[in-house]
Amino acid sequence: MQRLNHLIEGEGDPLLLIHGMGSASTAWKLIKSELISDYKVITVDLPGHGETLLVEGSAMDPNSLARYVLYELDELGIERFDVCGNSLGGWVALELAALAPNRINSVIGLAPAGLWLHPYNVRYPATALARFVAKYTAKIAPTALHFEWARALGFWDMSPRWREFSYQLCLDAVEAMGKADGYYPAWDGMLMKRFDGKISSEIPVTIIFGDTDRTLPATNCQERSVAPSHARWIIFPETGHAPMWDSPSDVVAAIRQTTRIRK
Repeated sequence: MQRLNHLIEGEGDPLLLIHGMGSASTAWKLIKSELISDYKVITVDLPGHGETLLVEGSAMDPNSLARYVLYELDELGIERFDVCGNSLGGWVALELAALAPNRINSVIGLAPAGLWLHPYNVRYPATALARFVAKYTAKIAPTALHFEWARALGFWDMSPRWREFSYQLCLDAVEAMGKADGYYPAWDGMLMKRFDGKISSEIPVTIIFGDTDRTLPATNCQERSVAPSHARWIIFPETGHAPMWDSPSDVVAAIRQTTRIRK
């Protein structure tokens, strides 16, 4: 089983953070500094993302990704933990709770993928373009992102608050996308699938979407009947597909509230 690049910071109950497709563990920087005062925060890079290599032929569907994560936590000696994931990482978090209910204390899904009635059967062209642009502009990104037009090109569709994003946040995101060799394999791993696992009502689940999520819009990607029936749903205002960037304080508060329920 493949090992995942990981980082552990802070003290307290273990909290696992899982990034989305084309992203990396750097996506959590904005909220991690606050979380490590209360939790032992574990961040991982999924296969073909961040510092974790893509092993040719590896299964990249969300259930398989959840199994890689469980193996990594096994190797780290972490038995029980809370988990928060964004986008594909949110889907993986849900899979973890269905796969290993005896190990998951709570789940927080930030704009989780997989909550659709009708799965995608082809790659979504706009996201394919994002990967292409990030990969082939990697050398000029550190300079270009100092300019608003470049940040707008990369982030206006993701967030209504993109103008508030720091240079470092934008650079981390573009660099993560550009080096994500697992991007297309992860896309293909989601095709013709949706989250269909069963999660015990004893595991608190909070699902958060932004009211301006254009990546996974409410019209077809936020189907509540697919999610656990006991899940608490929250819609953040002026928030796009990465709530931890647009509404970091609210996300931290939701994590703290959810993780306290089962304690």
